Amino acid sequence: MLARLSIRDIVLIERLDIEFSRGLAVLTGETGAGKSILLDAFALALGGRGDAGLVRHGAEQGQVTATFDVPKGHPAARILAENGLDDTGEMILRRVQLADGRTRAFINDQAISVQTLKAVGAVLVEIHGQHDERALVDASTHRQLLDAFAGHEKDVAALEALWDVRRTAGTALDEHRAGMERAAREADYLRHASQELKALAPKEGEETELANRRTTMMQGEKVATDLREAQEAIGGPHSPVSALSAAVRRLERRAANAPGLIEPAVKAIDIAINALEEADQHLHAALAATDFDPAELERIEERLFALRAASRKYSTPVDLLAALAAQYAGDVALIDAGADQLKKLEAAAAEADKRYAAAATKLSAARSKAAEKLNKAVNAELAPLKLERAKFMTQVESNAAAPGPQGIDRVEFWVQTNPGTKPGPMMKVASGGELSRFLLALKVVLADRGSAPTLVFDEIDTGVGGAVADAIGSRLARLAGKVQVMAVTHAPQVAARASQHLLISKDALDKGKRVATRVNALAADHRREEIARMLAGAEITAEARAAAERLLRAAS
Repeated sequence: MLARLSIRDIVLIERLDIEFSRGLAVLTGETGAGKSILLDAFALALGGRGDAGLVRHGAEQGQVTATFDVPKGHPAARILAENGLDDTGEMILRRVQLADGRTRAFINDQAISVQTLKAVGAVLVEIHGQHDERALVDASTHRQLLDAFAGHEKDVAALEALWDVRRTAGTALDEHRAGMERAAREADYLRHASQELKALAPKEGEETELANRRTTMMQGEKVATDLREAQEAIGGPHSPVSALSAAVRRLERRAANAPGLIEPAVKAIDIAINALEEADQHLHAALAATDFDPAELERIEERLFALRAASRKYSTPVDLLAALAAQYAGDVALIDAGADQLKKLEAAAAEADKRYAAAATKLSAARSKAAEKLNKAVNAELAPLKLERAKFMTQVESNAAAPGPQGIDRVEFWVQTNPGTKPGPMMKVASGGELSRFLLALKVVLADRGSAPTLVFDEIDTGVGGAVADAIGSRLARLAGKVQVMAVTHAPQVAARASQHLLISKDALDKGKRVATRVNALAADHRREEIARMLAGAEITAEARAAAERLLRAAS
């Protein structure tokens, strides 16, 4: 899954490119060589907290890039789609850490928020270490992990759908009840107001229309005399139209004698006659508009008065009175028909609640059975990990009074480190080394179910050796058959199980003036030498080389 990790100008690292293979990759090296720096840089690329102290001394910024090959349908691809980002199959996570403390985040060279980068990183990689508090020790993920172990995903999805139906039905019922209660409190007022507005029958835009009509009627009297005089001059007994028409007829009789002289004059007179006739029509229409019935004006004024009085009474603009009338009518109808509708909504809500409760109860029972199987499987892994006196237990607490989209259960992983001690949450009860081994046992059982495709284990073999370290290496190798696993280790038994062995070293540069961290992939002979160093310490003996060879043969 993880193709390459590129680091630029991070503490002790000027430039570093690491190619990772599938399976189990181990990182080994002397204490202080820079293993923690690599993990800090990796965490930065996954959306971890930025720190100006990560920038190499003298550099303005550092940069970490992690490249993943992500299959279609993976949760990371869905997160990209939800944020409007392109998904090309290859996912390149890049984080720039500036020396002033600011950071910038990118996916496929598109700028994103750190929160989006962190969300994508969380579904691509899990980092497990003695002091890591993400991954499995987060109790909020335990129910999801139990469901993944048991294959409950379809049941959970169906329950979430029932939860949505239940919530929708409950919301509709609550809104209807609230409306009925509001309407009941104001029943008398609503009935009176509804009847009054119904009788008034206001219409949207009516006030403006009536006001304009009233203005036209009142102004009509003032202009009527002038309009009559103009109409008399154009269309009355002294109208020039008759004389102009007679003149045109006389000119037309003479047109044959001098057409060039007469025709332009005839055309011009015709235009004048047409214009006068059109003006006469407009004057007739204007006079008709000024001719109104005084009773109509009185009716308009009374209507405007009634509308504006209602507007003041109900504190509503006249144009909104029609909408208010519809609202009041609806509230009255709710009072009259609300009881029947309430019964229907109550029945629907009860049915939705019943179906949800039945499915949640069934899923809760299935979770309890799955928890027993998970406990048995994890506990079977503990003895080889030197936790033979410890006990893993999955706490499933059901509370029907506190339902949720995923059911009525609260799931948390508990442990008991020794007989007679009080069990408690894994994160609180287990020590650092114990916690790492509990997590490894749990991860081996879960395999690729409910897991990120790349897992990183940081020195989970601390404080153990011999058979326990070999058991850890064996389980990491088994886990690497399902997902990609990277392990920082000091245990030769773990290193011998790797399909890729990376050596972290610190080299002196510029005649000892500065140092730099290097990472090299080891071939077979160099692997044996490094494992021999891990067995013997500073001085590698022939016996250590022989022991290293035996470890490598046993692991192959």
